Amino acid sequence: MEFTKLIQARYSVRAYESRQVEKEKLAKVLDAARLAPTAANRQPFRFIVIETKGRESKLKQIYSAKWFYTAPIVICACAISEKAWTRGDGINYAFVDTTIAMDHLILAAAELGLGTCWIAAFKPEAAREVLGLPENVDVVAFTPLGYPADQPGNKWRKDLSEIVCYEKWQD
Repeated sequence: MEFTKLIQARYSVRAYESRQVEKEKLAKVLDAARLAPTAANRQPFRFIVIETKGRESKLKQIYSAKWFYTAPIVICACAISEKAWTRGDGINYAFVDTTIAMDHLILAAAELGLGTCWIAAFKPEAAREVLGLPENVDVVAFTPLGYPADQPGNKWRKDLSEIVCYEKWQD
């Protein structure tokens, strides 16, 4: 799909078919995340792929919306700060790098006809416990992954004039 059409077509899916995602498609979306650019090429992330069948009660502890845990797969994007590049002023890029990789994954999924929904409103401590995360790993986001069982609604975005400045900051 042409890129502009892809980013216009992608939407946050909140209903999923029960059919499984083919292993080849899953591999492609994960590879898209792997290929994402990262600061100093550190790649300070790891993705956890969770097949939801039989794990619904555990996933419900992390995020309670039914469509989250009824998708056939949930993917968790984790950042590992100690492996990330840190800018001279102390800003660590683990979350930025992980976010870019997650965006690549989501766009690749859309290109393959799969649906996703970026989830940031999860319960961090429940995620840590359910996924057995070590202390040095932080969850950045989750997404269900599967075939959409809904249709896109209206996609509202701010006008460019509200988000773009030229040459210097402007209010």
